[in-house]
Parts: sequence; C-alpha cells; structure tokens
Amino acid sequence: MIDRKQALALLASKITNQIVVATYSSATDWLSIIDRPLNYFSSGAMGLASSHGLGLAIARPERRVIVLDGDGSLLMNLPTLVTIGRMAPRNLTHLVFRNGTYEANGGHPIPNPEVDFEGHARAAKIRHCFTVSDIESLEKRFDDIFNAEGPVFGCVNVEQGVLGPRSYKDMYKNERRVAFRQALRQ
Repeated sequence: MIDRKQALALLASKITNQIVVATYSSATDWLSIIDRPLNYFSSGAMGLASSHGLGLAIARPERRVIVLDGDGSLLMNLPTLVTIGRMAPRNLTHLVFRNGTYEANGGHPIPNPEVDFEGHARAAKIRHCFTVSDIESLEKRFDDIFNAEGPVFGCVNVEQGVLGPRSYKDMYKNERRVAFRQALRQ
C-alpha cells in the first residue's frame, strides 16, 4: 500500500501545465502539496471529478487532464467509465486512489472493497489501464500518466488517510475559479 500524500507529492514533482481535477480527500491532500492555478476543484462534486475531467479534456484537447479521484467517489458515478471509454479523449488520465472507504465521510467501508476498478475500466474500453500498490510501480507508470495516448486509467492502492474534519473552504473560493479560467487562456 502507498501513502496517498507520498504518491501525490511524487506526482506533483512532475506536473507542468496539466490540468488537475481533484475531489474530497485527494483534493485536500493535493492542495496542501501543490497550490497552482491549473488545479480544478468543484464544490459538492463527490463522484463527479471524472465527469468534470472528461469535459475539460474534450474542451481542451491540447492539454493533459489528470483526475485525482477516490474509490468512494468513483462508485458514486461508476457509469462515467463507459462514457470515458466511448469518448476516448487522448489527453485524459484518471487516477483512483483506492483505500476501500468513503474516507471524506468518516472512513465507512465501500460496499465491496474487493471491487476490480481496473477490470471495470478495461470493460469500458479505456485504452490504458493499470493497478499499482507500491511507489516504485507508480513511478514506472509516469510515462503512461503524463504521455500515453489516453484515456488512461490507474488504480492506486493507498492506505486510508487521516480521518477527521477537512476544510474545503479555501479550495472553493471564487478567486481560485477566476485564476483557473485565466490560466486556461494562457
């Protein structure tokens, strides 16, 4: 199992001009590591990070879009995998941080912690799929994450993060949305 913050810090060290869409626990961890205008956060969007990422990938085909999702969030919108597979945006990478819980809602277990997310993505006809459980394997997938003709789906098995109150107030500020729009224009 991987520490999610360690995985996100490694990912952040390679980020350049990619759009990063993150939600809930992944979002708060990501923001604590790398605060930048091309981070996209949406209020109350549990389950919708993949849909928002898909829309941005279609609208901005010249940029790589990386979605940082949770397994609980993906379960809230599992059919998005079918739409991603059908639309097949070449610039979309969808990473699901799997810890078997709805971490942002108190750590309650997901209905089936053994679900094969990679298998679902493959069945949805997503081009490149992988599952990793250690940091070295994740790092070996960076070429896929950043450069492979997508869509790319990665299931990253992580340890459960800290439970407790998380503040989302800062990430949902209007100033962030304005900065995001300005960064897209550049």
